[in-house]
Amino acid sequence: MEKIKAFLKRKDINISAKLYFVDAMSGMALGLFASLLIGTIFGTVASLTGWDWLAKISGYLGAKSFVVGAAIAAGMARPLKAPPLVFYSALAVGAIGNDLGGPACAYIAALLAIELGKVVSRETHIDIIVTPTVTIVLGGVIAMLTGPLVSALMTYIGSFIMWATECQPFLMGIIVSVVVGIVLTLPISSAALCAMIGLGGIAAGAATAGCCAQMIGFAFMSYRENRVAGLVAQGLGTSMLQVGNIVKNPWIWLPPTLAAAITGPLTTCIFKLEISQKLAVDAGMGTCGLVGPIGIVSSMPSTPFMWVGLVLICFVLPAVLSVLFCEIMRKMNLIKDDDLKLEL
Repeated sequence: MEKIKAFLKRKDINISAKLYFVDAMSGMALGLFASLLIGTIFGTVASLTGWDWLAKISGYLGAKSFVVGAAIAAGMARPLKAPPLVFYSALAVGAIGNDLGGPACAYIAALLAIELGKVVSRETHIDIIVTPTVTIVLGGVIAMLTGPLVSALMTYIGSFIMWATECQPFLMGIIVSVVVGIVLTLPISSAALCAMIGLGGIAAGAATAGCCAQMIGFAFMSYRENRVAGLVAQGLGTSMLQVGNIVKNPWIWLPPTLAAAITGPLTTCIFKLEISQKLAVDAGMGTCGLVGPIGIVSSMPSTPFMWVGLVLICFVLPAVLSVLFCEIMRKMNLIKDDDLKLEL
């Protein structure tokens, strides 16, 4: 056992839940943002402006694109400390995994391929052949074995959530809104989650509500600390910027989460905002590049009632409710000055 431990240490293989499910997933989220998510924003801008050249770029960054899978693997390889040949070989594995089973399969295949590739890296005189062969072949086989299962599982989960939301719109409106909103703020990807399970309908509307509650909520409740820069960075960028502050004081996460618990059921029961299943990734984007609200507009008939619901759910209520809850908690001394301060 001591020899095995020494070997794993020499190879930088640290079997750790934090490494695999926090650090590697954070890397996965960055890879997704630099490919699928930014591509979604490009596509939205192109549809509004008619810029065909930007639409063409967006087309290369679709959900099933090899580029997205490679970006996922690249994002994961850095925290996993992959040697150069393992790093580059993992890009191919990520592409194969994403094609066969989406981002979840790309994550599984790339994670195992990187760790297995590290085992043989620089152990032979023909490393340039051995390491890519082991990494790509084993990773490819893992992708082929897990891809159909992962794809089917994600589809089933998505279908179940959509069915449950139709049956119990109030309860599921709360659950979907709160959970997806929390995932958006965590260093993992809510857009990837929605894309993987193919979320659509009013369930996707609830997911959008939760994401908007987190982003707009943090943007407005932290205005006194971060001013306009924070408003833009969080409201149109990501509430993930607050993760460091959440670790220091978890209470600051409560106001936007409570706002999500209110706007979610309003979305599913009153306004019935929805996003088409083919635009599932939009449901996890929130107000990032205004993709979430635009996804709703693209999926529903344009009526005054829809526009009123859109403005209230995506912008007005998240801002008002989050600020209200935050001010109450400031008076209770649960949130203090500069607890929401960002270095921008």
